[in-house]
Amino acid sequence: MKLALMMSTLCIASIGVVGCSSKVVEPDQYSGFLKDYSQLKEAKSPSGAVVMRWMDPKLDVNKFTSVYIEPTQLYPKPQPTVKIPQTTLNGITSYYDQALKREVGKSLPLASGPGPGVMVVRAAITAVSSKTEGLKPYEVIPIALVAAAVSTATGIRDQETDLATEAVFLDGGNNKVIAQVVRKGTGKPLENVDQVMKPNDVKNVIDGWASDLHQSYLKLKSK
Repeated sequence: MKLALMMSTLCIASIGVVGCSSKVVEPDQYSGFLKDYSQLKEAKSPSGAVVMRWMDPKLDVNKFTSVYIEPTQLYPKPQPTVKIPQTTLNGITSYYDQALKREVGKSLPLASGPGPGVMVVRAAITAVSSKTEGLKPYEVIPIALVAAAVSTATGIRDQETDLATEAVFLDGGNNKVIAQVVRKGTGKPLENVDQVMKPNDVKNVIDGWASDLHQSYLKLKSK
């Protein structure tokens, strides 16, 4: 494959390449975890990240006295690979749970289950699929390892770790959807194509997501 064609292909397929990547999860990358994507609008998180988001215009967060964080899901359920083993997938969802409880718990007591006055957070690590034939081994898994750059001298691909999430927020008293968000982020680059991905490689992304959620709650509460 000629270098120019390879670079063009990577621009289409990869997330995180400066100048040719989108900052948001595109509609054709939605996983189906959320029931309705039609009302999502582009917005900025408290940290300045671009996200797709919807909130009930009548939402009053002051009615909630506690929060229940459901166990994070992997959606759609992936098949572990040599580079992304089941231990890594389990570690990522476990850390997401911890981060959400740590951040949101700064302002609301953690509940043991849904109920009146309880805000329910239901989150998933979702697939970011590549339609490029050359990246087919990484399709339909929660963490897409995509080629982020090509060395003009050797043609070696550098590997980036990309993570996407979809989350829905519910009124625990009536199960009504009060907000939804879809976003993504880029973790630490892997040194080579053989390096096994670890949860630590994306902890910075997850910490940012959890912190933004807490800051968004504080902003709404102050209105």
